[in-house]
Amino acid sequence: MAAPKRRMSRSNTRSRRAQWKATAPTLVACENRACRKPKLPHTACPTCGQYDGRQVARPA
Repeated sequence: MAAPKRRMSRSNTRSRRAQWKATAPTLVACENRACRKPKLPHTACPTCGQYDGRQVARPA
């Protein structure tokens, strides 16, 4: 198994880690015409509690 021969400098380490970026979550509009708030896809709406046209949770 390969092992590093030399210590990596701080600038090389930081420039390599600079590529690690978090992506913003994808949001979609709620299907409920009265709500239309942004929500995560494939989840119940946290505002109105509907998923796929039916009530599955209590509204917040």
